[in-house]
Amino acid sequence: MARYIFITGGVVSSLGKGIAAAALGALLQSRGYRVRLRKLDPYLNVDPGTMSPTQHGEVFVTDDGAETDLDLGHYERFTGRSATKTDNITTGRIYKNILDKERRGDYLGATVQVIPHVTNEIKEFVLEGNEDFDFVLCEIGGTVGDIEAMPFMEAIRQLGNDLPRGNAVYVHLTLMPYIPAAGELKTKPTQHSVKELQAMGIHPDILLVRADREIPEAERRKLSLFCNVRSSAVIQALDVANIYDVPLAYHREGLDDEVLHAFGIDPAPVPRMDAWKEVGERIRTPEGEVTIAVVGKYTGLKDAYKSLIEALAHGGIANRVKVKLEWIESEIFEKEDPTPYLEKVHGILVPGGFGERGSEGKIRAARFARTHKVPYFGICFGMQMAVIEAARNLAGIKNASSTEFDRNAAEPVVGLMTEWVKGNALEKRSDTDDLGGTMRLGAYKARLGGDTKIADIYGSTEISERHRHRYEVNFGYREKLESCGLVFSGTSPDGVLPETIEYADHPWFIGVQYHPELKSRPLQPHPLFSSFIAAALEQSRLV
Repeated sequence: MARYIFITGGVVSSLGKGIAAAALGALLQSRGYRVRLRKLDPYLNVDPGTMSPTQHGEVFVTDDGAETDLDLGHYERFTGRSATKTDNITTGRIYKNILDKERRGDYLGATVQVIPHVTNEIKEFVLEGNEDFDFVLCEIGGTVGDIEAMPFMEAIRQLGNDLPRGNAVYVHLTLMPYIPAAGELKTKPTQHSVKELQAMGIHPDILLVRADREIPEAERRKLSLFCNVRSSAVIQALDVANIYDVPLAYHREGLDDEVLHAFGIDPAPVPRMDAWKEVGERIRTPEGEVTIAVVGKYTGLKDAYKSLIEALAHGGIANRVKVKLEWIESEIFEKEDPTPYLEKVHGILVPGGFGERGSEGKIRAARFARTHKVPYFGICFGMQMAVIEAARNLAGIKNASSTEFDRNAAEPVVGLMTEWVKGNALEKRSDTDDLGGTMRLGAYKARLGGDTKIADIYGSTEISERHRHRYEVNFGYREKLESCGLVFSGTSPDGVLPETIEYADHPWFIGVQYHPELKSRPLQPHPLFSSFIAAALEQSRLV
């Protein structure tokens, strides 16, 4: 039977519960255990799909087409296990499920209430489908005391009683701030957070305490005394140089040992940490450095590109180089010449996005990369803008545009594809559908041309990658564009949808309609990012 670890947060948000859960999952995996991670989000959105990336960060897409919280990206990167739509749920989804049941009469006329109906729905989600796992780690979003999180806290409290004795452990992540004027680390915020958690009936077994310096033994004993946890269960979580040092850091502090002890597992299997040590060594001792310009439209909040940032770092790990990112707001290029911004960089990446704002700047970035022979990586929207650039400046289609910007565009080089085949099923969409219903979401297969750069990078002509977009490049312009040198090197298996583009006469210019960053992991860097950084390294020797 699976054992459950519930991870809560207190004091302030953004302490890194997702990283903590992912790192603990990696540590348990290193001991040979089968691990599943799940995220419970308190907000009322059904999913993050329609939320602005500047508010919530990126939307992480799973193979089965779920739009989920970005923490699921951390889970995948640290454990290597692909998440599914059943690994993330929100208050909005919980209430939607309950109201659908109520309308169908499933509750037989009962008054529908938070307890037991909402809490039962949460518990069913947590417990479902865990037969093949040794540990299930559940991260509860938000912080203790948030009104939105109360039903989730009550549900995990009930699970502590519902599960067999010894099958649930509670880990509470808090902050221990340093007050310069006093010259002290303060325990009081953690004490108050634990007190509030205890008032809900949850008694943490382990405290994971974030701090920017070593926590003295006296303060650990104080937290142990006032928070009613074992002294050895007060685990300091110090800042580290990079997130991939977290599993090793937590292991050194004894987090995984304490978790296994709380479950009564003794002696515990010996962990195998060699792979994480190798990753840390490659990051700490790079043999070079490359600079990549990321020309985007959400650059004010880096979490909007979280998986992209990590995938670029993975490309650096694969090539033993440090990857320095230059963040450039694409709208700048609509007013200024891009040359001063891009002439010294070793690679240009134009990521995904939605809407017209900043699109002309992305087109100019693509043109600079093409004409100056700088490695270019266009992802999703970045591929579409590269195609529009080629249409305008190579094929002479001066009015080339996207129906995303102008529904009545004279030359719709990019447009809304209304139907396509996925597997054996025909899927349809229209521009009047709900925003969440007009996406091509999740994993789709693609066929790559045998004599192409991208097939050589993958080492295969058959691939599967994750998508999240509404618009597609219009294949009606294929012949005219290919006559100018733009190669459609990958298509959907039925040949209807373009998936990848490249230039044969360019050192490295590739656009993809999908999001390869979603499948990149530190222990398994995505081949496109490894190849892109390798090309940037080659470019650095020329600049």
